[in-house]
Amino acid sequence: MRVYLDNAATTPITEEVLKEMTNCLRHLYGNPSSIHSDGRKARAAIENARKSIAGYLNASIGEIFFTSGGTESNNMAIKCAVRDLGVKRIISSATEHHCVLHTLDTVESAQGIEVVHLEVDSKGRISMEELEQLLADKSQKTLVSLMHANNEIGTMVSMDRISELCETYGAYYHSDTIQTTGHFPIDVEKTKIDFLSGSAHKFHGPKGCGFIYINGNSKLKPFIDGGSQERNMRGGTENIAGIVGLAKAFELANDNMDERIEYISNLRSYFIQELKENFEDIQFNGDYDGQFLYTVISVSFPPSPKSELLLLNLDILGISASGGSACTSGAEAGSHVLSAIKADPARKTIRFSFSHYNTKEEINFVLEKLKTIVKTKETVS
Repeated sequence: MRVYLDNAATTPITEEVLKEMTNCLRHLYGNPSSIHSDGRKARAAIENARKSIAGYLNASIGEIFFTSGGTESNNMAIKCAVRDLGVKRIISSATEHHCVLHTLDTVESAQGIEVVHLEVDSKGRISMEELEQLLADKSQKTLVSLMHANNEIGTMVSMDRISELCETYGAYYHSDTIQTTGHFPIDVEKTKIDFLSGSAHKFHGPKGCGFIYINGNSKLKPFIDGGSQERNMRGGTENIAGIVGLAKAFELANDNMDERIEYISNLRSYFIQELKENFEDIQFNGDYDGQFLYTVISVSFPPSPKSELLLLNLDILGISASGGSACTSGAEAGSHVLSAIKADPARKTIRFSFSHYNTKEEINFVLEKLKTIVKTKETVS
């Protein structure tokens, strides 16, 4: 048996999505910018996808733009806000994804933008009081960039509360929702936000395709120059099959959201309970029993000779998991998120992340394999 528990890194593509994309690759080969019949068919597929995504977010179709994925969407939101909206200060946190943190480094060093990182507590939670204090200083045009759910430890923020604060103090609001689009309901009419990012491969769609929601009141110039594609916001011939696959995956994720939430939450709860009952000195990173991302659990194991190579041993035993975030290349490295929450560096952290394709049988398999590597309560007693 091979068990895949790294769904926060990427998800397996759904069969229905694959069928839609295959059909698109076979039959919609026209350039969407061409005015002939084949071009118009391709254009219609893209606009139908845009309409579908906008509908689930309660957005206007003119507020959805397709990108190559979450990283581009986050770059676009931050860099265009600085360039086109006069943003001079950005409030964020040290636990954001690297595609946000590195973008903040760039605008800080290249353009002199003031970047302020909110403190996080031991569970990775920001202080809304600190955010409000910072926003109360309205001397500079400000963008708040805070992810909805942390990709490593699963801690979430209240988008509604941040939205209210930004509206009260006249700040722009960007949320990296890459881990939550398709997993939680998001209504941009109810929760006022300027920029929101999504990526297809996080909800069983294809890699290399994502979207950004840009509130119609935020007037931006093109992020990528070229043709007039994406309403003149992003030059380049559109990835038709990717966009069609994204829309189908988003449709399935939203239409089956309640069932998936219940199923995955129960699976996650079972895994947590079994870990507590069977293993010595198990700890969990993040706000795992509070406001959490139900697809993720970050488990901290006590130091031991075997736990040092725990991730590698799990892989050998047929289990795919993560040592934190999988979005960095090369060998396993220390996590900036775990450092920010001051996690004990002597302990070993594994992120297990779930989808509706996982089963209780697979969880039991993982538990049995862990017993051969990690100290159990029976071993200790």
